[in-house]
Amino acid sequence: MTPRRAGAFIIGLTVVGIALAMFGRAAAPAPPVRVGSKSFTESYVVAEIMARVIEEVAEASVERRFGLGGTGIAFGALASGEIDVYPEYTGTISRAILKDASVTTIDALRSRLRPLGLTISDPLGFANTYALAVARATATRLGLRTISDLARHPGLTAAFDPGFIDRDDGWRGLRRHYGLPLTRVTGMEHALTYQAVASGHVDVIDVFSTDGQLERYDLVVLEDDRHFFPEYAAVLLARASLPERLPRTWSALRERLAGRIDRLTMVRLNAAVELDHRTFAQAAATFLGDRDAAQPARRHDLIGDVGRLTLEHLALVAVSLAVAVAIGLPLGLVAARHRVVGQVELMSVGVLQTIPALALLAFMIPLFGIGKLPALVALSLYALLPIVRNTYAGVTSLDRQLVDMAAVMQLGRWQRLAWIELPLASVTIMAGIKTAAVLTVGTATLAAFIGGGGYGTLIVTGLALNDVRMILAGAIPAALMALAIHVAFEALDRLVVPRPLRGARDTA
Repeated sequence: MTPRRAGAFIIGLTVVGIALAMFGRAAAPAPPVRVGSKSFTESYVVAEIMARVIEEVAEASVERRFGLGGTGIAFGALASGEIDVYPEYTGTISRAILKDASVTTIDALRSRLRPLGLTISDPLGFANTYALAVARATATRLGLRTISDLARHPGLTAAFDPGFIDRDDGWRGLRRHYGLPLTRVTGMEHALTYQAVASGHVDVIDVFSTDGQLERYDLVVLEDDRHFFPEYAAVLLARASLPERLPRTWSALRERLAGRIDRLTMVRLNAAVELDHRTFAQAAATFLGDRDAAQPARRHDLIGDVGRLTLEHLALVAVSLAVAVAIGLPLGLVAARHRVVGQVELMSVGVLQTIPALALLAFMIPLFGIGKLPALVALSLYALLPIVRNTYAGVTSLDRQLVDMAAVMQLGRWQRLAWIELPLASVTIMAGIKTAAVLTVGTATLAAFIGGGGYGTLIVTGLALNDVRMILAGAIPAALMALAIHVAFEALDRLVVPRPLRGARDTA
């Protein structure tokens, strides 16, 4: 090959390489837009509308990560980069996220969010403001029209969402602002408060101004006559990288949603889901004018969902329990061998058990994000206490004469452990593992709040829709799984526990 041809060949290969590289870069799909939502109807519906608009633009695919509990979990997922955008409210951003009630305007909120790597859209057009409501019969009987009127009736009972109770822009601040003397206040899941007030079990509940069930239960919304509640204008809270990475997508979201959803429209969309039993997708399609909106209302395919979620739930329980056993048994043995270290271990594991399960799941988000991994870590930690404590109790309660006989027989440490101590302590150890397994089945239902799947997915969605059928579709299989695991461990005892000790177990 002549030098000229060799040079041309090299140049040709270079051009082809550059072209292939550019083509590969152009052909590489953009990372998906991960759309999140909180675990109440309105958040689901707006998130689904967002997801459909993003899919229409086709600049990137969509991952739906809905039902992420309350503000703490949803915002934690956004801040850690596990989701890219979710529906939020200006009052919540200023008070619960930024912790500064003086920040109220959109420009001020954007300025404060920018250092956090976040941004917000313009308001969507409706405000979902907190309010207090009572049954119409109660309002008529007691002459209740404003929140101030409640001060004349200190004996009234109230049921508020736990998040509302603990917020400065909720019951804590409202009580101070109005000087309300109500003392019988109960924390209750928001979706269940409607049934409580309708049945007369409580007198006052917290509601949102766009709730679709206000008319269904014939509730009277009390006027905020002293103007306590801030404005909760709905916006899209997003990572600042989203508009930069996908400008056409962000532009479409602003054009299709900003200022386009008024309060009455949002009320109708919420009512379509909660009262007419339409799916979140059908409600979103109604707003966007899609063909799906014309389809008849239908309930979820619970049979298919239960089958799929059973496998997810079983995997959560099995993996977390296996990890807890692998960690808990050695920790229990170390605690039995070393008194001081053992007490520190037992106290530490005990402290873990005092942390509410949902809070422990929330703590996992900055470390492991959302999904199955943080759920498995939290469930494993939560299952440690009965395993560690029972292993410690089983080994330390052994008859010292038997242990001394093993020493006389000159058995090594590992032989003594495998042949004497563990078999004799097996009844107590297996009881701890069985307890951990049954508890984990129930605790695993909370994994849905951080996108971990399992039966909790049905329970969380059912709570949002106030759909008892869906709640039971998640709760009953969880109870049956706990029963099945208990029976399975009874059979496993026959393989693990030495026969002479089984009678002692039954007697105990």
